[in-house]
Order: sequence, then C-alpha cells, then structure tokens
Amino acid sequence: MRILYHWPLDPFSRMARLALAEKRLTFKLSRVEHTDDPAKILTLNPAGTTPVLRDESGAEPIVVVEARPILEYLDEAREAAPLLPADIAARAEVRRLVEWFSVKFHAEVNAYILHERLEKSLIGGGSPDAGLMREGRSHLRWHMAHINHLIESRDWLAGTNLTQADIAAAAQLSCLDYLGEVPWDEFALAKSWYGRFKSRPSFRALLTDVLPGMPPAKHYADLDF
Repeated sequence: MRILYHWPLDPFSRMARLALAEKRLTFKLSRVEHTDDPAKILTLNPAGTTPVLRDESGAEPIVVVEARPILEYLDEAREAAPLLPADIAARAEVRRLVEWFSVKFHAEVNAYILHERLEKSLIGGGSPDAGLMREGRSHLRWHMAHINHLIESRDWLAGTNLTQADIAAAAQLSCLDYLGEVPWDEFALAKSWYGRFKSRPSFRALLTDVLPGMPPAKHYADLDF
C-alpha cells in the first residue's frame, strides 16, 4: 500500500501523482486541506508541506517528502517504466529541467498567479493584485516560448522519451490550465506537447479534480482543447 498526502492544485503534489501513475504503481490519495490541523502533515513532514509519500509496500514503511525526492525514490524503487534516461549526460539534462520548472518557473509564474487567484481566496487574503497577475502572466509567456524552443528539436522536453522533466513542467502548467491561464494558441508546439501528455492514462485523474466553488476552465478536461 502506498499513500500520497496531497492537495489537488498543488503542482508539486501533481508531480508525485503523475510519477506514480507513469510508474504504474497503485496508491491511495489522502487529501490535505489548507484548513486542516497542521499536525496532520507535520508528523510526516516537518516543513508542513505536500506532497508526502508513505510507502508501505515493503517490510518497513518508508516516508518520502517533497516532489523531487519522491520522483527520485520511485525511479530507484521500481526500475520498470523509467523516468530517467540511462545515459549520464541525458540524466543531467532531465534534472536541469526538473530544477527549472520546480524552482524558476514556480517562483516566476505560479508564485504569482496561483497565489493571487487561488491561495489568497482560500486564506481570505482579498482580491488578486492586478500588477502581480500581469507580472506572472508575462513570465509565463517567456517560459512557454522556452518550451516551444525545446520541442522544436525534441520529442519530449529532455529528449526522445517522457521523463521527470515533462512531469515537472506539466504539473506546473496543469494548475494554471485549471484556471484558464495558459495562452495555448500562442504556443503551438507547447500545446502539442501538453496535449500528448494530457492524453496519457497517467493524466486522467488530474482532469477529474474539482475545487468546491472554483470549477475548472471549460477546456480543462478536453483532450482536443
């Protein structure tokens, strides 16, 4: 048994969900709400953040915290359906892009847009700041152009196969797509790449997520968006 403690529109929780599904591993979801008693997650992760994976499939339970350690753990624990290439240089490129989307993209885009449109409403922080939203959207277009550039010469973001890099990028973008914030029509190659990933079985559960009082954009679950 594997249990993933998550929040549906947390991009890092979505990284873990996609990786588990791509590895074809069975797992249960335990939803952690912003209004929950903090002790629920602090006992598992001293940082108090999701995701947290509790793997009870072996002789002793193993708890792995944060998205990137979870992705690395899953590739080491299950060799089937690898999400890292065999070549050492190719692995370095995958890890570079995972860092790019987990740190740079998140800080420059989702820390603005998701915070203003989503997190502020959950914590009663008032209306979105228009200036911060403009800044996040401007950064998003720059990152979308970078994805376009990568896909010009690659089948997937880091090479010929889907890897952790695609998972990291799609997890971040999927939260924005839920809110209808991604200008897909301006970035045809990025849209094609995302559409291929969105059509994979691993993505299906994400497309059923719905936040109470905040339904997804109309095209969100449409595979032909």
